[in-house]
Amino acid sequence: MWFLVVLWASCLLVGTHGQGSASFRRTNAGSGRCQYTFTVDSPTEASCPSAGSSPEMEALKSRLGLLEALVARLVGGESMSESSQGSGSQSGLQDAYNQVMGENAQLQREKQRLDRQVQDLQQRMEELRQESERLKSRPCMQQPPPRVPQNDNSFRSGSGPALSHLVSRPGNTQGDKGSLRDPAWHYENPGYQELTAVVTEVSAPNLEGPTDISGCGDLVWVQDPEMHRKADSIAGKYGVWMQDPEAKEPYGPEMVWRIDAVGSEVRQLFGYENMDQLSRGFPTKVLLLPESMESTGATMYKGSLYYQRRLSRTLLRYDLLSESIAARRDLPHAGFHGQFPYSWGGYTDIDLAVDENGLWAIYSTNKAKGAIVISQLDPHNLEVKGTWETKMRKTSVANAFMICGKMYTVASYTSPNTTVNYMYDTATSQGKTISVPFKNRYRYNSMVDYNPAQRRLHAWDNYYMVSYKVRLGKQE
Repeated sequence: MWFLVVLWASCLLVGTHGQGSASFRRTNAGSGRCQYTFTVDSPTEASCPSAGSSPEMEALKSRLGLLEALVARLVGGESMSESSQGSGSQSGLQDAYNQVMGENAQLQREKQRLDRQVQDLQQRMEELRQESERLKSRPCMQQPPPRVPQNDNSFRSGSGPALSHLVSRPGNTQGDKGSLRDPAWHYENPGYQELTAVVTEVSAPNLEGPTDISGCGDLVWVQDPEMHRKADSIAGKYGVWMQDPEAKEPYGPEMVWRIDAVGSEVRQLFGYENMDQLSRGFPTKVLLLPESMESTGATMYKGSLYYQRRLSRTLLRYDLLSESIAARRDLPHAGFHGQFPYSWGGYTDIDLAVDENGLWAIYSTNKAKGAIVISQLDPHNLEVKGTWETKMRKTSVANAFMICGKMYTVASYTSPNTTVNYMYDTATSQGKTISVPFKNRYRYNSMVDYNPAQRRLHAWDNYYMVSYKVRLGKQE
């Protein structure tokens, strides 16, 4: 190897200076090594110029420096430094590789979530297309115009009550066709007929007046949000805040609880004496949960915090008095950790809720193929008491909450003016589309829960803890 290096250097120098004589010899250095010497004559210079005065000499020094460095590396003079640098570089490459693989896995999960949403939309479009085809295929029936009875002078001239023939009078029998049978109806023709209707004006409910809390009904109105506090850090980008509608000692009904839900170890539960202390940011109690929480689906009920354990379908009841886990149970077949979340993501697969009828879980299963499933839970031992399957895709809605045994869904979590777009009644096992205006003032609403004691919705909208007054219409 030394010989090749020296020979290469000789060729380099001769090639640099043009024509000239070059000699090479090998001698014993006396230290157990061979010493190689080569000599190159300058073709033009008669003598050696002074040091630093010749550009060619400087170029020669530079080349010799490079040669010395190359020789030193070949004999292993830099083996130790290269080894340390190599190990450092290998460690850095491994860290970069691990980071890239982690980001790739995260992108794959996001892609799977988007693929599920696309499939849901495609299925919904197919259902709408089939419904459209079915409606188009239905025959249109011709309806004859109504016949005005010739013997009813009051209806024709307006001299008497227009609908007096529909009013039953004392002493009438079924044979009295003038009182019990509408003369505008053609009894001899069994085909489709057109009926006239009388519209009576009634006053609309006063939505701005005091809320009627005497009973349950359908959601008919949601007030604009009222802001109570903004989170202090990125950990509060989304979270959950709540008040116990049936609080137990040692905490009262005005106690406010808050959990920042950003992070892999969500365990801190902050307590505030009242709403004013929440607004000021002065907690009076900080509890450390024994097991980490998943996402924003927690709720507070009868002196206990109910939440989903991280990376599982296990539900936990944390007793505030003993500050310990009082009950645990797996929610049967429930999806978890990004399998069936709300449209905003956040591992919101299982959402716990409270209303006038008790404790509920809103989730989905593989059997339901992503449709929302509702289960009522025993608040003591978390046993499932009843289950209902809806036709609304969980990944197609932003959030859901329960009021009076009815589940309501919010259409969007980012649109400033969206709607509560679907209701499912567990009493009748029937669902229907509705449209109640709902506002996301801060454009990222990650939690919506109902408090039956206050008739308010609590929400966490892009760092902001807000609430909405609601109004329920009386049941027919």
